[in-house]
Amino acid sequence: MTENVVVLGAGYAGAGAVKQLQSELGPDTQLTWIADVDYHLVLHESHRVIRDPDVRSDVTFPVEEIADPSTQFIQAEVTGLDTEERVVELADGESVEYDYVMVGLGTKTAYYGIPGLEAHSLTLKSLDDALAINEAITEASEAATRGDPAQVVIGGAGLSGIQTAGEIAEFRDIHRAPIEIHLVEALEEIFPGNDPEIQQALRELLEEAGVRIHTDDPITEATEDVIEFDEGEPLDHDVLVWTGGITGRDALDDADLEKEHNRVHADATFQTSDERVFAIGDSAILDQGDQPAPPTAQAAWQAAELVGENISRAIEGRPLKSWEYDNKGTVVSVGEKAVAHEIKPAFGIGLPVDTFGGVPAKNLKKMIAARWIADMTSWNTARKCWSSL
Repeated sequence: MTENVVVLGAGYAGAGAVKQLQSELGPDTQLTWIADVDYHLVLHESHRVIRDPDVRSDVTFPVEEIADPSTQFIQAEVTGLDTEERVVELADGESVEYDYVMVGLGTKTAYYGIPGLEAHSLTLKSLDDALAINEAITEASEAATRGDPAQVVIGGAGLSGIQTAGEIAEFRDIHRAPIEIHLVEALEEIFPGNDPEIQQALRELLEEAGVRIHTDDPITEATEDVIEFDEGEPLDHDVLVWTGGITGRDALDDADLEKEHNRVHADATFQTSDERVFAIGDSAILDQGDQPAPPTAQAAWQAAELVGENISRAIEGRPLKSWEYDNKGTVVSVGEKAVAHEIKPAFGIGLPVDTFGGVPAKNLKKMIAARWIADMTSWNTARKCWSSL
């Protein structure tokens, strides 16, 4: 009897799961891949498109470069998951039956109920988002002058916010554009929750790039041209980019699964409260004991390596393997520069410092992206993309 395995999403979780499932599933299994776009985006490099839209060809890869001929791909928006009927519901009214489904839909931006924020801000969750930011800062800078520069505000100083600020600074410098850049964070320090050493290193790079940093004062309201703070003076903006948080996709609203903010709870085997539904990536809250795995590219990559095997084991009635997140360190870019922190030793060779920058950090950032691209496509493709990473 043919088993139908369906993968939802074309991000790190979805693309990685498809790649692994293609090597794990037997000939009696039909693999179907559903996503709302027909390409895989290397999301943690999407900020490069803000500086130069031509980079898009080096950070997006058609699904046919990842999917085997036997894998069925359906380009459609997922609108629901009916676990009782075992069907995936699509926006066009069609549905796809499954025996097992892997949820990798990613997340959407959270606005935390801040009035006006969603209506007046751009986000960075897709290729179209990055292109929209490029268009907005281009138009704002063309309408500005040295005496009255365009005000670009990035709300949220986590990974996406910091990298977005760095790319806008590169755009400003390349085009000699009259732009002032503000990075706003509600908490006391940028890159919240991380080691003070990398926080300070990133702050220094941002300030060196001319980014004005505002911390310890949450945004309370956004209008078309001003953001209000809890305590500080209002800040004018011509372009507002919000990178301040995530929540689950609406497609999972009515799914009969254990969820939190529409992100699906899954145990260390990636099984959810329904044994035929697996979940990894940002759309999942993956149990790792004291705290869940972080919603990062690194965690999604690692989980994707095992989820295919576990779905194959579930089909065959074999015990599932448990996954343990292995934090291999952090690398963050600020334009053409980067900071690396607590990088795990390679080949048994340790590093003399916990935090470093310069060419080693920059090339490490490139190598991480190149490795993923090579795993999804080929090393030759990764080599061609190197200069854009």
